[in-house]
Amino acid sequence: MEEGPYKFVRDGTGRVSRVIRIGTRKSQLARIQTDSVAAKLQELYPDVCLEIVAMSTIGDKILDTALSKIGEKSLFTKELENALERNEVDLVVHSLKDLPTSLPAGFTIGAVLRRENPHDAVVLHPKNAGKTLASLPKNSVVGTSSLRRAAQLKRRFPHLEFKDIRGNLNTRLKKLDDKEDFAAIILAAAGLKRMGWEDRISAVLQPEDCMYAVGQGALAVEVRAKDTDILEMVSVLHDPDTVLRCIAERAFLKRLEGGCSVPVAVHTYIKDSQLYLTGAVYSLDGSESLKETMQTSICSGGSCSEEVDERLQRVGVTATKIPADLQDGAERLGVDLADLLLTKGAKEILTVARQLNDAR
Repeated sequence: MEEGPYKFVRDGTGRVSRVIRIGTRKSQLARIQTDSVAAKLQELYPDVCLEIVAMSTIGDKILDTALSKIGEKSLFTKELENALERNEVDLVVHSLKDLPTSLPAGFTIGAVLRRENPHDAVVLHPKNAGKTLASLPKNSVVGTSSLRRAAQLKRRFPHLEFKDIRGNLNTRLKKLDDKEDFAAIILAAAGLKRMGWEDRISAVLQPEDCMYAVGQGALAVEVRAKDTDILEMVSVLHDPDTVLRCIAERAFLKRLEGGCSVPVAVHTYIKDSQLYLTGAVYSLDGSESLKETMQTSICSGGSCSEEVDERLQRVGVTATKIPADLQDGAERLGVDLADLLLTKGAKEILTVARQLNDAR
């Protein structure tokens, strides 16, 4: 039964429960990620009835073009947000790295879950078992649809060639294994781990070889900003350290006006109450780069102000249970680091990268 925008069900005892509809992409990985979030919510709210609604997005349908060439910022999110806007779903589970740093009006990220390993992984063709990127023969072809990965790895391994490879994880692994086109492909370690394919990881790339994408490895729950009950419900899923790291990363990217079509990379960690952010921009071929690190204090425990402004979004994230001053500090860190790179010529590097990519 439906009442206004909400849907309810009555069980055998006559008890009425609200149905919470969760939107997701149709891919196997998206379903696994969404199921993991649903399981956490069901555990926390056993009386709520959860229903999963799967749909295809532009990014799932256009498989013959590099992501950076399509030019649409919300490739994997638009259809899901449309369903959210039409009250067809109540929340949507995304990979945080797919969400633009500015969300459409009326939406917010109500939860950022504990981050899986954010690094990239090398998956070798079976015939290259035991090799590394460094030991692959000259002119070996490595598949990646990411300008960020290609720019960094061209710089680090100039003897290799890099070519686009599209499709979901299953498709890309099949393209690698069934043909001789690629010596290796680069994928996010988090996705491989969630799919149960950790045994395919030949190496995890460390920051000195390849820094990761903003938000990589973290899952985000997007909701309607005005749905305070749903916001409250999902807010318990927030992982404070992941939230602060990802606010800093997203603020950095937003200030640089980066996106899919430019090579921007980050690395963050928290140690001894300090949040460290390394950010970098690259030319498409990796020959030019700017890279800097900054840090900010994020005191924990009772010494911090506990006042939280529940209405404030930071780079699309609403975190009602995390002290506002910590979130402000993380956001400022991202902006300050971006400003530092901009003073050193980051805008020029990114403008040329964008123009060259558009012309490809």
